Amino acid sequence: MSELPTAYEPQAVEEKWYQAWLEGRCFEADPSSDKPAYSIVIPPPNVTGILHLGHVLNNSLQDILARRARQTGHEVLWLPGTDHAGIATQTKVERQLRDEEGKGRRDIGRDAFLEKVWEWKEKHGGIIIKQLKRLGCSCDWSRERFTMDADYTQWVSQVFVDLFKEGLIYRGKRMVNWCPVSLTALSDEEVIMKPQRSKLYTMKYELVDAPGEFLEIATTRPETLMGDVAVAVNPKDPRHAAHIGKKVRRPFPAAEIPVVADEHVDIEFGTGALKITPAHDKADFEIGMKHDLEIIDVFHPDGTVNCPDCPELDGLDRFRARKKAAAMLEEMGLLLKVEEYDNNVGFSERADVPIEPRISMQWFLRYPCVDQAASAVADGDIAFRPDRWRKTYAHWMGNLQDWCISRQLWWGHQIPVWYRKDKLDALKGAEALDMSDFEKGDIHVGVEPPADGDNWERDEDVMDTWFSSWLWPFATMSGVGEESETLKKFYPTSDLVTGPDIIFFWVARMIMAGYRFADELPFKNVYFTALIRDMKGRKMSKSLGNSPDPIDLMNKYGADGLRYGLLRIAPVGADIRFDETQIEEGRNFANKLYNACRLRQMAGDIESLHEEDVQGEARCFHVDIMAKLDVLSADLERLYGEYRFSEIAQRLYEFLWSEFCDRFLEAVKTDLRDGADPESRAVTLTVFDAVMSRYLQLLHPYMPHVTEELSARMGFVEEGSFLMEEELPSEPLLAGLDDEAVETAASRSSALYDTASRLRNLKAEYRVASRKDVRFVFKDAPEWLEAELPVLALLAGAGAIELDDSFEPPRGTPASLTPVGEVAMPLEGLIDVESEKIRLNKEIEKIQIEVKKSEGKLGNASFVDRAPAAVVEQEKARLAEWHSKLEQLGEMLASLG
Repeated sequence: MSELPTAYEPQAVEEKWYQAWLEGRCFEADPSSDKPAYSIVIPPPNVTGILHLGHVLNNSLQDILARRARQTGHEVLWLPGTDHAGIATQTKVERQLRDEEGKGRRDIGRDAFLEKVWEWKEKHGGIIIKQLKRLGCSCDWSRERFTMDADYTQWVSQVFVDLFKEGLIYRGKRMVNWCPVSLTALSDEEVIMKPQRSKLYTMKYELVDAPGEFLEIATTRPETLMGDVAVAVNPKDPRHAAHIGKKVRRPFPAAEIPVVADEHVDIEFGTGALKITPAHDKADFEIGMKHDLEIIDVFHPDGTVNCPDCPELDGLDRFRARKKAAAMLEEMGLLLKVEEYDNNVGFSERADVPIEPRISMQWFLRYPCVDQAASAVADGDIAFRPDRWRKTYAHWMGNLQDWCISRQLWWGHQIPVWYRKDKLDALKGAEALDMSDFEKGDIHVGVEPPADGDNWERDEDVMDTWFSSWLWPFATMSGVGEESETLKKFYPTSDLVTGPDIIFFWVARMIMAGYRFADELPFKNVYFTALIRDMKGRKMSKSLGNSPDPIDLMNKYGADGLRYGLLRIAPVGADIRFDETQIEEGRNFANKLYNACRLRQMAGDIESLHEEDVQGEARCFHVDIMAKLDVLSADLERLYGEYRFSEIAQRLYEFLWSEFCDRFLEAVKTDLRDGADPESRAVTLTVFDAVMSRYLQLLHPYMPHVTEELSARMGFVEEGSFLMEEELPSEPLLAGLDDEAVETAASRSSALYDTASRLRNLKAEYRVASRKDVRFVFKDAPEWLEAELPVLALLAGAGAIELDDSFEPPRGTPASLTPVGEVAMPLEGLIDVESEKIRLNKEIEKIQIEVKKSEGKLGNASFVDRAPAAVVEQEKARLAEWHSKLEQLGEMLASLG
């Protein structure tokens, strides 16, 4: 044994062991191993990212799975990496460029700008990786990947080329989410819906064939009025049936536009009449396509108005244009009213401005392997946990729309398409591009540029970040067309841990890509983490100031304390209410474990006994604690199979705190002191070591650092070896003991602990809890109890415990029934009986006053009828509690004679 310091210092211990694991190459996977494979790929955090509590939860879960798999004899690959985060990274570098040089990216050109992005990535991009290491993540860092690595980039380009040549990728004009600040299309995932206090403008359009008659229209966006090409009404709406097929006058620029019928229109919203602006609303676009309506784009890409025919608005910012358009309508007598209106508005995740639905020329993908991906989850080949997410997945898979995969950025995987320079304008302005253009030789699509590169110009756009990350499970393990040893050993992966918010944008797409490009599903289980909220139920956010920095928490409580405390409050399928006191509990738990091991060290070394000697000499509480550990081991195996991580944490807590420390250590305390019987001492310390060494293994996935430290200091692992590499023993501790003996020991120890608790309560009731000279006398006790009386006295804090079936207690002696017989607590010399009677009578009088008050309230019909139900129930509970207390005090008074 190596002596433990008096206090546990987590930061020093965690740094020491993480470095030791790295130097020992403990995390590195061996594809040539004959062990069964376990693999998991990290959901790659943004290279711009820093650790937040969601990362802590997600990566702690992955680390638990990886460490547990090592313990169960698997060769483990936990593959880490980061995502290039196109918009986020480019935005940061562009901001830096403006601040430092006063220039934009187009001022310095694409190549120079990308050099600056790479410089930024090398300087700042590894922050979150360092923080994950601080958390204790046992990733194989020798295999760390980045989505812009050369090999990975080749995968992305090759996939684009293959899908294009299959006819699944095409270029065309479609409605997309547009960020007027980043000047790019966005995926739905990059759009954050925010509740907004908007305005609802009700205006009127005059009917062309009925001057003086108007159709009232409600809108939140009068600034798009110039792009109105129709007014739609629901054909089932009796208010507007007569207007269908007629025309109304658009105020500016003045035009006559039709009234069309469409069941999409919500009869309950506004006036039931909807202005149709196909270029600026997805629903309007669908209606416009259905009715073959003109598409008029009234905005420039930066969100300013593009309408020369309406000079009052042309060039204005969209929000200024909104106010101006409303004022113009009012001047024309066409604005009827303006009301406050609560709605959800999509914001660009990075620029934090409202997005614009916009018609744009983009590259789109028709998804491959849809039926296989849908069936994989429906048939259970891929298990979702919690299972309810299967319905969400199935709904999305049944309603797929083509994926906009292009982004108007420079940082990312550039579209591998080149245009002939002599046809450049025609090709870029074409309504669509597909395989027919490739076959004609007008475009080149390939991983490598065309041989006569001077005659071609490459598409400027890059691919959506998700287009690279959907390849993550297999593209991180091999090059294009290569069946590497890593891929053969570790693909498909075993588990994926992710958030349900990206079930569509990442999980579903990875499943489709796995079937299409690796001929197999990418993972077998998907565990969806919960959302972490504050104690008020609010989402964590910087703006609310309710999102603590995990690094600060680790500095304060240790990485193990943070991991354990968070996992303990993370039930399957339910949001987490974050409470820092639980992280403090995690630290306290580590301290409890540490102090228990220090107590053992202070007892000194012994020559451990053979198993048969221990079982032959062990007393009931020795056998009981080993039996409980065996039960714990079996329960944890089941709970791991069910992915019930918080229950595992709670079971580990209950065993150490309640069973081992509060019960077992208290029962054997005299064996740990100087002068203890050598044989009893040897048995107790041998049992302690056997239980603790295995318990540290069971706890290790949750609290890896402190368990590694204690295993080394206690001599449970050989010098130079690591606990994290030790496989869990296959045999239970009590494999050699028959079930009847185990059950007897469990029954007796339970009776001892419960009886000790009753004796302590009896002392407390008579206010002698702190007295160590209390005497107890048992009648009708079992024979085995006599040998355990010293332990029972120790547990109960008693001066003496006697067995005397003939004992007749004096009148007024407190007594109670216990699991080992009737017990009496003689009061001679402990209390002043008369003074105690006076005290009890005073207590009874006080409680009777409270009873009277409570009964008065509940007997008052006004209170019962008018007070909230919860208040009435609370008062009933109080009255029941007073009655119970009165009964208890009455019995105590009667016992005093």
